[in-house]
Amino acid sequence: RFSLGMLNIFLNSSPMLFLSDKLLVVTVATKETDGFRRFLRSAKHFNYSVKVLGRNQKWRGGDHTTAPGGGQNVRLLKEALEEMKDSEKIILFIDSYDVVFASGPKELLKKFQQARHKVVFSSESLIWPERHLEDKHPHVREGNRFLGSGGFIGYLPNIKEMVSDWLGEDADSDQLYFTKIYIDPAKKKSINITLDSKCRLFQNLHGALDEVVLKFEDGRVRARNVLYDTLPVIIHGNGPTKLQINYLGNYIPNTWTFETGCTACQEDLRPLTGLQSEYPLVMIGIFIQQPTPFVTVFFERLLNQQYPKNRLQLFIYNKEAHHDQQVSSFLQEHRHLYHNVKFIESTEDMDGTASRNLGFDLCRKDKDCDYFLSLDIEVVLKNENTLKIIIEQNLPIVAPMITRTGRLWSNFWGALSADGYYARSEDYVDIVQGRRVGVWNVPYVSSVYLIKADLLRTELTEYDLFNSNSLDSDMAFCDNVRNKGIFMYVSNMHNFGRILSTENYKTSHLHNDLWQIFENPVDWQERYIHKNYTLIMKNKLIETPCPDVYWFPVFSDVACNHLIEEMEHFGRWSGGKNTDTRIQGGYENVPTIDIHMNQINFEKEWHKFLLEYIAPITEKMYPGYYTKCSTPLNFVVRYKPDEQPLLVPHHDASTFTINIALNSKDIDYQVNEEELAGNRSCRT
Repeated sequence: RFSLGMLNIFLNSSPMLFLSDKLLVVTVATKETDGFRRFLRSAKHFNYSVKVLGRNQKWRGGDHTTAPGGGQNVRLLKEALEEMKDSEKIILFIDSYDVVFASGPKELLKKFQQARHKVVFSSESLIWPERHLEDKHPHVREGNRFLGSGGFIGYLPNIKEMVSDWLGEDADSDQLYFTKIYIDPAKKKSINITLDSKCRLFQNLHGALDEVVLKFEDGRVRARNVLYDTLPVIIHGNGPTKLQINYLGNYIPNTWTFETGCTACQEDLRPLTGLQSEYPLVMIGIFIQQPTPFVTVFFERLLNQQYPKNRLQLFIYNKEAHHDQQVSSFLQEHRHLYHNVKFIESTEDMDGTASRNLGFDLCRKDKDCDYFLSLDIEVVLKNENTLKIIIEQNLPIVAPMITRTGRLWSNFWGALSADGYYARSEDYVDIVQGRRVGVWNVPYVSSVYLIKADLLRTELTEYDLFNSNSLDSDMAFCDNVRNKGIFMYVSNMHNFGRILSTENYKTSHLHNDLWQIFENPVDWQERYIHKNYTLIMKNKLIETPCPDVYWFPVFSDVACNHLIEEMEHFGRWSGGKNTDTRIQGGYENVPTIDIHMNQINFEKEWHKFLLEYIAPITEKMYPGYYTKCSTPLNFVVRYKPDEQPLLVPHHDASTFTINIALNSKDIDYQVNEEELAGNRSCRT
């Protein structure tokens, strides 16, 4: 039996309560990288006290991700510990560029005490850097038997003793130094060292990727080691596992949960709303590298971006002569709106890779340039606030997520294969389909992305960022970015738009976009179907001028003009005589001056149009009637006052007829003959 007073004594003497105040996290960071900022964010989330060594110093410890190094860490730690006197202080020494905390000091210290040693090192399943020392490592009953120098925790006196003999160079191996202490029985016993063999405190990812999964539970996210059924407190993307720690860092610590969604997406923003000074100056690089549909619409959407035009510079690269006229027409009308414009035409000798390097360099050298927006011509930016939204995210490189309609194709990769190409991450489908919404650290972005100009002037200073002997330009750029430790993000927090299919785009017609009803059906509809078409049934827009005749809007003005111009461009109008070799039997009872759809290879596209847009209305107007739209004859008729004067109203021999007027509203050949200069209609 205990009294309340006795209970208070026990609580106050609880090791966890006073040890938390004694814990100090020590790390080395000579540069403030994106990984370091992520580390600090996770430490702040759990209220760890962090001491950073080596700030603004030159790193001389080598590239110990691929070769032995890291001795500078030991030197800096040794120097810092000399100033510390509290023998009860507990030091947690860890890397920071590729580390995140998954839980707080209380759990960490509890597990440390349960280890019953004065110093606990992280463990690995792979030996590094000298394999010949493998036999000298103590065997463990279960778990990893090799030491990892990227993380250890211990009491100040014991760690002081451990680093006291360090006399090495900054480029020497810290891993080898600590390994030799661990495999020396006398030193191991004197310092009282053990390994966290079952990853209760530290999880090194190298050699353990198949063991680690995300665990979502009760509004929290943890990394779980399924091999040992443990929940590590610290996750370390050591060696070649930087992409995996980036993936886990999208969720840990509670960065994204099913209950809260993205908790970090509203942090460190750069608001533009109510900005008193001028908007940031953005250079938009537009790249046309293959024949692409709906280029005119692309420039219309560019004009609609809600961003001051005088704070935009345009860098336009066009490789395709087919699009020269469209670009020139846009610039002729709108060049004066923009801060500056540079246009590289198809006649200039420059390839796509060189153009991207040049675009970046123009922004890099322009001291007023704040951002570079790389924008491929096949991108459909439906969201008029896209540029403002991604600037406000205030990230080094960020892409608005766009997808291809009806497919899982997007402008980012969630993971990479071993050879550096596409691999599907576990969360890729959920992100693309919007079941997980946030801002995601990813290894590859393309098609449209924003990069800070300061990054080009400080970290990405090389001119040939897009060059590679084995990778295409976008992959080469992303590879260079990853090698610099710079994070790339994709945001699906808004519906930004989509990307066109260019695979089967032909340029043999006048208005080639008309043929895109199969490849890009959504864009075809937006371009060519009347804006009121979808409201036909809801708002009763169908008129009945006479029994069993229904009149409704279907084509946009652009569609009408394009069909007329396409037929005039083809130019092979029939003679309007009864003899017609184009039809079965060679005789036309009521001849017209026309061009058949199959003469311009538009028969399949026209049939698709009938199925998608005419058949649904027909089936509503004639209940019980279902059609496959198997029409024997589809054609465009030309009417002029001085042509076919004998063509008068008559009974058509068709079972049913679909007439689509391509002329302006209220113009009818029969009614306004004297005023009519020309009239066309589609007939099925």
